[in-house]
Amino acid sequence: METHALLFDESEIYVGRDFGSFEFEITPELVRTYTAGTGDVHPWYTGASPLGGPIAPALILHSAPFRRLDWYLPNLFGNLHAREECEFLAPVMVGERLQSRSLIVDRYLKREREYVVNETLLFNAAGRLVTRLRVHQSFLMQKPADGEQRLAVDRSRERAANRVFPVGERGGEPIAAPMRPVTQAMCIAFSGPSRNYHTDRDAARELGFPEIVVQGMLSVCMLAGMMTARFGMGFLAGGRMDVRLVNVLWCGESTGPRGLIVERRPEGRRHRAQVEVWCEKADGTKTVVGSASAVEP
Repeated sequence: METHALLFDESEIYVGRDFGSFEFEITPELVRTYTAGTGDVHPWYTGASPLGGPIAPALILHSAPFRRLDWYLPNLFGNLHAREECEFLAPVMVGERLQSRSLIVDRYLKREREYVVNETLLFNAAGRLVTRLRVHQSFLMQKPADGEQRLAVDRSRERAANRVFPVGERGGEPIAAPMRPVTQAMCIAFSGPSRNYHTDRDAARELGFPEIVVQGMLSVCMLAGMMTARFGMGFLAGGRMDVRLVNVLWCGESTGPRGLIVERRPEGRRHRAQVEVWCEKADGTKTVVGSASAVEP
């Protein structure tokens, strides 16, 4: 008998619980769907690349941790993606098959929310680890009483005095990508085709939101696209990101990724560029803040 069977009920979301694996084929159609959902277009995704054929976007399998959702806590009202950690250890070619493995690596409490951390590892056919993802998903400790009508998060929250995030204020080399309006069609391409709070307004209201909540990973993918455009293979093979999702991006709003190269540190025979990164709305409201890095010659 395994040790965990002596300690935990089979329904518990405990640290160490393994949620199994899935196989994913990285097809040209998957890349087209990704591009339609994110607006991230790079010539390497569909044509020649330094490795010969097309290379997949770094976060082509951004949805792998969400392939099954039984690692979520029972109270789905107001649940939000709070933080994302990514490591890109080797490029993924279009046409490859990858195998995932997901397990719970942490649970913690913070400001009336409970957090579950899912680590998903992606391996190529040779068994090499190519990508590591850590999703910090947050859940409200209390859900509304029966019949109580309230919003878990409303549009006014982001204007609160305590939601100011001082990023981009240091000296450094700026990098950026165009501001893009996020349409419902993009949300469906990225988070669909099923009806959920990332694709349908009524489904969003059922979970305590006034409008479609743009899936947090869309902004994270925009940051990854910006880093790929700037650093190329140095991000696809050696890149990292650690970002917090601090404000909700609502369907119909515009957003854009931003970065500031603040430092370069030696790493073997190369250097690692340290980048302060964030996404902001057209009015300057920050939705994602954090750090990223890539290898340079």
